[in-house]
Amino acid sequence: MTDCPDSASDPTPAMSALNDGHLMDGMIPNVTLNKAAQRGEPTEDRKLLAGTVERASDAAFTHSDPWRVMRITGEFVRGFDELADLGPAVTVFGSARTQADDPMYAAAQELGGLLARAGFATITGGGPGIMEAANRGASEAGGVSVGANIELPFEQGINRYVNLPLNFRYFFVRKTMFVKYAEGFVCFPGGFGTLDELFESLTLIQTGKLGRFPVVLFGRAYWQGLLDWIAGAVLDEHKINPDDLKLLTVTDSVAETARIMVEMHQSKQRTGEDERINDTQWDPDVGGARHSKNTVSGGH
Repeated sequence: MTDCPDSASDPTPAMSALNDGHLMDGMIPNVTLNKAAQRGEPTEDRKLLAGTVERASDAAFTHSDPWRVMRITGEFVRGFDELADLGPAVTVFGSARTQADDPMYAAAQELGGLLARAGFATITGGGPGIMEAANRGASEAGGVSVGANIELPFEQGINRYVNLPLNFRYFFVRKTMFVKYAEGFVCFPGGFGTLDELFESLTLIQTGKLGRFPVVLFGRAYWQGLLDWIAGAVLDEHKINPDDLKLLTVTDSVAETARIMVEMHQSKQRTGEDERINDTQWDPDVGGARHSKNTVSGGH
């Protein structure tokens, strides 16, 4: 019986070459990859997998700006992955403090349902109040109901009507999702968060960062004072152009709000501005929409 040679005690020429750090026959040095060997340092894999006694410095790096850049990139990637196939959608903003017996809650819920039956998703911030109402209308109508939650200093929750949840640490990443995947914005009565989204969208349109993008203010009585100030002091002092007033539509009609969004999407499809394929239909005679698919909303 012949004993098999032990590779550890009787290495082949190839093994000897590798163990000695020499190149095998026919190989040439890879100067772009051999930095560790040239410097006599461990490879990057070895440093990654090895334990370290410098745990404090390792932990500190996860709170540094370079690490935050990677985390921010990761949030963008996750958001893009989740929403890439969303189809047409509308982002809805409004107060988290709106109660379920408020007429605005009922209107937002109705809007979510109309949009879903028209083939649209509804996007919100995933919180309570107007956000919950819009998500609820979308979800109960069988549509996609997106909730983009944000990390805040107090305990967070997501409303139970969200069927596509997203979580964000950074407001600007979340804001990108609100705009990038929406046909337009609907702003119900709300506070600073709603006003922030409203004026940011107007700025993006005014500066040409967004194309045709309808912005609807729902609830004329609530928004009229702001509109009077814009059309008065702001315009009178030439801080905006008269045409900038056309960037906003104010209404008390849920059906008109849904119609504006659907007609804008269909117009973009006809002109080739929007390449997203979806079967959206709107019947203005009955003030309703059919063929529900998606609904999206956001707010604070």
